[in-house]
Amino acid sequence: MREGGGIMESFSDDVQENPPSTRIYLSRVGVTGLRRVLRLKPQAHAVTRPHALFFAEMNLFAHLDAARSGVHMSRFAENIESIASEMASEASPNIETLAERMALAIARTQGTSRSEVRIRAQFPMTKRAPVSGGEVEDLFTFIGIAISDGRRTRRATGVEVDGLTVCPCARFMVAQQSRERLIASGYSARQADEIIALLPLASHNQRGRGTLIIGAEAEISAECLVELVESSMSSEIYALLKRPDELHVVTKAHANPRFVEDVVREMIKGIAQNLVSLPDDAFILARQENFESIHAHNAYAERCGLLGDVRAELASDVCRCGARVTGAHSLESWLDGLL
Repeated sequence: MREGGGIMESFSDDVQENPPSTRIYLSRVGVTGLRRVLRLKPQAHAVTRPHALFFAEMNLFAHLDAARSGVHMSRFAENIESIASEMASEASPNIETLAERMALAIARTQGTSRSEVRIRAQFPMTKRAPVSGGEVEDLFTFIGIAISDGRRTRRATGVEVDGLTVCPCARFMVAQQSRERLIASGYSARQADEIIALLPLASHNQRGRGTLIIGAEAEISAECLVELVESSMSSEIYALLKRPDELHVVTKAHANPRFVEDVVREMIKGIAQNLVSLPDDAFILARQENFESIHAHNAYAERCGLLGDVRAELASDVCRCGARVTGAHSLESWLDGLL
């Protein structure tokens, strides 16, 4: 304590600004698992309540250079409270805008050359059961990511969606075995093929989790991304189903078997076909993980890169087997491309 000063005066020294005993820079310093309920107004076309509540979990980071002992931890929470209050009164904020503003504020208040914000928010959307038409609110995970150097920002938006997938390989084996049994029972090969074409065939199925993230300046509807992911799987899933709905989901899924790789490719194709206004330098990440039902492991597939590369692949008749595409090879490398 300084002579003649009080205890609060002694606290005015920023110990964090002192040099550390070991001068090594740290790429990420901050807080993780910070939880908050955010009151935001969704986009006008969103299928949600006029004033939506997001239950959000946030990770906030700053780059720490070798000359400073630490960051100012309290400023992370201060940034959240200030920016969330500002955005609550605006017409159409979204998760990625919140992440962008927070990243910029953190970079400035922490005096750092790089900040990073990652937000995962639970968000309700109204869905209708496919046959009974009953309405139910399902929860989806929206993702907002942003980095900043204090002057510029780069952001990405995305969703995580669960759905149902059916294994094509097992279904093919069941079809082959069923055909052989029908022929052995006296049916002709043509009749066996007709019967197999008419009846749903068994396979093993599993719940899968699809992740779709797009990095671009344009505002992208999270509801649109949810639809793209759901339509890429064998079938959507629902929080509440009556018996006719269950029959519809099971029948649809087994008539539309897809490998984990198929789901990722369908997501990518869906972006190229439906988000035509996105520029070629937009970043995309499509990921699918299937929680396997008959294996002791999960199945996983991913594709990331620039949208222009995907468009070129889809437009080309030449198989690019083993070819390396240009542009960012990961979300992190694309984000870091700003700096």
